[in-house]
This record gives sequence, C-alpha cells and structure tokens, in this order.
Amino acid sequence: MKDVDYAGIVNLIWQRKLEFPQVLNYANQLEAARLTGLVAVLYQTWLKRNRSAYDHFAWFNLGVTLFGEGDIAGAREAYEQAIRLAPNFVQPRFNLGLVHERLGQPDAATEQWLWIEEHASPEKPDERAILIAALNSRGRLGESRKQYADAQACLERSLSLDPNQPDVLHHWVFLREKQCLWPVYSAPAGVDPELMQRSTSVLAMISLSDDPAEQLAAAMNYARRKIPADLPVLAPAEGYRHDRIRIGYCSSDFCLHPVAMLTAELFELHDRDKFEVYGFCWSPDDGSSLRQRVVKAFDHYIRIDALDDAASAQLIREHEIDILIDLHGQTRGARTQMLAYRPAPIQITYLGLPATTGLPCIDYVIADRFLIPEEEAKHYSETPLYMPDVYQVSDRKRLCSPAPTRKACGLPPEGFVFCSFNNNYKYTAEVFDVWMNILRRVPGSVLWLLSDNPWSEGNLRREASARGIDEGRIFFSERVAPEHYLARYAVPDLFLDTFPFNAGTTANDALWMGLPVLTRSGRCFASRMAGALLTAAGLPELITYDFQAYEDRAVELATTSGACLRLRERLEEVRDKGILFDTPRFVRNLEQRLIELNAARR
Repeated sequence: MKDVDYAGIVNLIWQRKLEFPQVLNYANQLEAARLTGLVAVLYQTWLKRNRSAYDHFAWFNLGVTLFGEGDIAGAREAYEQAIRLAPNFVQPRFNLGLVHERLGQPDAATEQWLWIEEHASPEKPDERAILIAALNSRGRLGESRKQYADAQACLERSLSLDPNQPDVLHHWVFLREKQCLWPVYSAPAGVDPELMQRSTSVLAMISLSDDPAEQLAAAMNYARRKIPADLPVLAPAEGYRHDRIRIGYCSSDFCLHPVAMLTAELFELHDRDKFEVYGFCWSPDDGSSLRQRVVKAFDHYIRIDALDDAASAQLIREHEIDILIDLHGQTRGARTQMLAYRPAPIQITYLGLPATTGLPCIDYVIADRFLIPEEEAKHYSETPLYMPDVYQVSDRKRLCSPAPTRKACGLPPEGFVFCSFNNNYKYTAEVFDVWMNILRRVPGSVLWLLSDNPWSEGNLRREASARGIDEGRIFFSERVAPEHYLARYAVPDLFLDTFPFNAGTTANDALWMGLPVLTRSGRCFASRMAGALLTAAGLPELITYDFQAYEDRAVELATTSGACLRLRERLEEVRDKGILFDTPRFVRNLEQRLIELNAARR
C-alpha cells in the first residue's frame, strides 16, 4: 500500500483517465487496508467527474462505505441515487431497508423489502440471495414488532428457498412458541427435523425441554457458531489490586424490564466502602422512572450502544473492572462477543438467561442449591456461585396501585380464579392439558391469562374448546404498567406456574403481593426458579414434581375452604420477616461471595 500513490489515483479519476473497474480494484485494496475514508473519496470523485454505465454500482458501493462509517444520511442518499439510476437493482433496496430500520422507520424498511419479495427472481442466484435476506429481515423486524404471524410467514418462505438456515430456524421455532402453535416442532416442508432441533436457541429450548444436557448442547452450539475462537484476552488473569472492588453490570435491560425490576435495589444497596459500581448500558431510554432510578444507582453509568463489541470490551478493560456481571446470557440484546474478549478477570452471568450460557468466557452463575442441585452442576458451563438463601434478588420499593375489582378485570363475580401471568411462550400443550383438567375438576372456576398477542389468544381458546372446556372460562388481560399489574395479584386465588419454564420475576411479584404460587419443579434452572423462591419462603408444600401431583394439589387448594387465604396470611409474614424479600441480607451475601472470588484471583 505504501508504494501506491492514491493522491495520484484520485487525480486520474478527476481527469477522467481511469475506467471504473480500475477504480473498483483500488477501492478493494483500500477496503482491505481498512482505509474506508479513502474508499469514499474514490467513489465520490468518480461520481463527481464521470458518467458511465457503472454509476449505479458506484453509488451503491459508496452507500455501503458510508453506512459502515456511520454516515446514515449519506448512505441513504447514495442508495436512493443507485435506485434512481437502476430501478430494478435489488441490492440497494435491501440496504436502504436497513437504513430506514436504523433511522427508526420500520414501515419504510418493510416497504423496501416487500418490493424485493415482489420483484426479485429466485431463479437468479444473486437476486435469490437478496430475496432470502429480505425475507429474513422482514421476519426479524416483524418479530421485534410482535407481528408474529407475518414474521413466521416470511421465515417459512425463506426456508422454502433455503431450508439449511440454522439462525432462521431458531427464530421460526421461537415464533411458534410465542403464538402457542402446538406442536412447536412441526418442520416446514424440506426442513430436516434434526437440523431444526439442533438450531433451537437455548432461550427457545427452555420452554421445550427439562433435560439439562439438551440445554447445554443448545447453548454450546450457539457459542460455537457465534464466537470466534481467536479473540484476544484483554484482562490480566491475576486481576487488579484496587482498594474497592470494581464491579460492573452490563445490560440492555436497564429500563422497564423484569431484570431491572429485580435488581434496582441491589445496585442501590452495594457497600460503597467496599465496592465501586459501574453500569455498562446499551438499553433504550424509555423515560421510565425505573430506568432513572437504575441509572442513578450506579457510581459510573457508561453507555456503550455506539461502540462495537471490540471497542466496548476495550473500554471495560480500561476501567479495570474486577468483576463483570452480565445480565443477558443468550437473550435478545446480548453482546456475547464483547464478553468473549474477557474484558474483566472474573465474569459472571445472572438473571437474564435461566439456563447455562455455554460461553467459555463466563466463569460463574449466581445460584442456590435448590435452583442448581450439585448433581446437576455438570450440565453447566459455568461454576455455580451458591447463595446461602435464594438466588434471586428482590426490590422492596416496587410501586403498587390500589387493588382492582373482579368486574374491573373483566372476571365473573363468583368462582375460584386461577391465573398464570407468564409470557405465553412458556405455555406448552402438556401444561395446558393439566390446566384444563383442573378447570374440569373445579366447577365454576376460571383461568386468567396474559394476553400476549392475538394469535396466542386465539390458539389458546381453540385448544380449550378441543379439550372440552368452554372457552368462556378463559379470560385474558392486556399488559399494563407495573404498578397496575402488581395490583392485579390481589384478585386471583392461586397462581398456576408453567413448566418446564417456570415463572421468575412473575413468581417473585405474585409472592410479594401475597398470592400463592403452585409450581412443578424439574431438573433445569428454568424449571426450578419458582421452587427456589418457595423454598426460601418456607412453603415447600406448593412445590410438586410431576403433573398429577400438580393437578391434584391445585384442585385440593381450590376446593378446601380457606386454604388459599391461609397461604396468603403466611406470605404476609414472609414479606415482613422472611429471608425471601430480605434484600439487604441478599446483598451482603452476594458481596461476601464476590470478595472471596476477588481475593482468590490475586
């Protein structure tokens, strides 16, 4: 590169003495040397001084360069110019959709990708690839906007063009879960059922399997696909020697999200004589009071959403964080490559993913001995960091509105009310069978569920009818603000937990509000969350280990006069005096574990 006179090349372009293929060759050399600013100059000079049949390519390449440099407005103009010169040129339309998405214009993005779906030919290899990418992008965007049926249709068409797409398959499986389309594993035509199962993300797998070995395999499959093996390690293995331990929490959920709802008081209560608390954030600024509270709780609040994974990891390293606690795992918004650089000598996963992460860069998972029995620890890529009482922290400052009436909730005036306010993707055909059996055995009872999306609601009503239960006994309520959601727990009589993906934050909320939670516990992290809370609450009688016991216990509680009221009275004592909601005690216990880890590293 040093022997090439690029100033002279720019001058030759200015004088119209280079052909476009020559310009393209020089631009590729510059791109390989990561001199993207000069790449942009070459294309801009060509377009300023030349007119040829290649101009639409030059505009497109300029758009790619500018987009990569973060010049979104410049990229948009370049792609639009390429389309103006060559209206049937599909590549800039796809990229223009990405520009609109980055600008927060999802409808405009969808319009570009729909054009490609209508005009690109699957018979032409280049257009076929762009068509698949457009279908996948529209499916991804539709899923993020909760347009699940449309998203699934896009992914099914994509899979019909190329059935060997693991990333698409894992989204397709999760979309079926979210809509309560059972059986979830119903492979589209041409898709290998084994590939579909191998492609299932660990988050989707949690609702499908209670086999910890399967969950570990799913997590490690993801890690192998997504994490380069040759990333440099940034933090010194021996750690640092700070007077106060620097603890960093990283998340995109420092907003109105269940993780923040649980952890806000944890951040506030850390002992500042022993710890310096950092928050590394790529969360949306939703303007919520919870977000403001979380941000205020950190000694150092640092946004990293404008940085890529490598730069974010380097920034964390520069702050010499002793212990980094990731609140994501492999959930949406995760930055696993950032963690793979090992920006801190000790890295821990907590709360975000109720399963093993499968990431070799994560050393520990915060747990308790009910949540992860020692005999199951071999199925975790992390070492359990056992808390003495309970793994889950609680926020005692959560706000609650006055309790609503049954009428205000749309419920009938009489009859026992079962509820399950979990996300609908946690519902399975097996659990729903048991719920319908319970309704059948408890005359006049009703089931109150969260209305997550219209497709799941319609499918659940149809599934109830197919099991001989009047769909009028199933009631749905929309999501509401947290304080109104908490108030709802004063109305139902018993919370029916899901399996194998238990309630987590939802179970915490129900117990905090005095509502008994009946759970079934299994072998995996996710299937033992509610059981861990009930163990700390001193209510082991609400933990069952098979569906028949779960069903019988629900019927017994519903038909025994005063049984649930007595449980509510016990939960009032737990809230006031028990260890489950003793947040200062939890923080002290966690800090002692972190102090021990940090001392062992030196």
